[in-house]
Amino acid sequence: MGGMSDSPASLADPHIVFDPNGGRRDIVVLGSTGSIGTQAIDLVLRNPDLFRVTALSAAGGRVALLAEQARRLRVRTVAVAREDAVPALREALRAEYGTAEPLPELLAGPEAATELAGSDCHTVLNGITGSIGLAPTLAALEAGRTLALANKESLIVGGPLVKAAAAPGQIIPVDSEHAALFQALAAGTRADVRKLVVTASGGPFRGRTRAELADVTPEDALAHPTWAMGPVITVNSATLVNKGLEVIEAHLLYDIPFEQIEVVVHPQSYVHSMVEFTDGSTLAQATPPDMRGPIAIGLGWPQRVPEAAAAFDWTKASSWEFFPLDTEAFPSVGLARKVGALGGTAPAVFNAANEECVEAFLSGRLPFNGIMDTVTEVVAEHGTPRTGTPLTVADVLEAETWARARARDMAHTFSEERPAEARA
Repeated sequence: MGGMSDSPASLADPHIVFDPNGGRRDIVVLGSTGSIGTQAIDLVLRNPDLFRVTALSAAGGRVALLAEQARRLRVRTVAVAREDAVPALREALRAEYGTAEPLPELLAGPEAATELAGSDCHTVLNGITGSIGLAPTLAALEAGRTLALANKESLIVGGPLVKAAAAPGQIIPVDSEHAALFQALAAGTRADVRKLVVTASGGPFRGRTRAELADVTPEDALAHPTWAMGPVITVNSATLVNKGLEVIEAHLLYDIPFEQIEVVVHPQSYVHSMVEFTDGSTLAQATPPDMRGPIAIGLGWPQRVPEAAAAFDWTKASSWEFFPLDTEAFPSVGLARKVGALGGTAPAVFNAANEECVEAFLSGRLPFNGIMDTVTEVVAEHGTPRTGTPLTVADVLEAETWARARARDMAHTFSEERPAEARA
């Protein structure tokens, strides 16, 4: 199938089948014990005629689950980022497999996931959380694999690097919002697109003012009303940083200018995003909140996986609401647009500073509003990225290291300056 005729194909182009080989697809799952990984494995186990997982990687904190996954899937290779987890993992594997069966190959260390990403397979599902997913993303692209991308941070921090490594249509987005845009964009050409509309649930604090957010707790922030996710992503949803990252991601994936990407709050999380076309029509992709649908798009496109997720029961009444974004209470989207337009290492600084501030918030060292206040200060101090030289991985790593250290220093100062009773 060909790409859109009016302009060069984008990274995530639904009109292009990057690798149209038929038959059962071999899948490598990175981040297999996380939310995306476990749901992907559930999908694979229910569709053994379509998919086979050949390798798994995880951080190393849940070795019993990783060993169980390896045994159920009969994978060739298991990898962990933490080398100190190897003895416990080997013991867990032996308990799962018994003494009669050989264990899968075992890789360990910070480069293990990257090695797996370049291994022989059809599709790499990158479900790692955080910018540590950049190296595996690049490895999968450079090895010519279809990349089912749930690790938005790798595209955010390494945008030019990822764009240089990827062939048109090689990336299939797994975020629910970008999987929705991907499907809606299949209905027209890029010249037909007037606007991308990215939906946000609003998180647990929708409707609150900035003043009302001053004293919210980590427990409050982790109580997401519609999605079950890891702690960092859940806090990012509470601050709407995740929506800012998704705006940058949409710009990079689909080559749509920032001024044509809008965020709207939709509490029910039924409509995952929309594309408005120049004739006035809008196509919305809608399913009940369930990440198995977007995962199935990432693993199976251009085929659809039967019964991947539940559909709506249209015999039951329901209300779908849409609200404008409160940019005063949630300034993260505006800041993300700014750093996305700056480019260079600015998105890496934004993302790294946010990750450090989320950790400080979860450990009680920063108040909720302090997350974005600190990120904004770090971004401002970083300034305008230099231009004229291509971005390198070393540039990204250096910018991230600086941003993390600066955010930690600012969070520590903030904590020391707060009254003792406020830190209790």
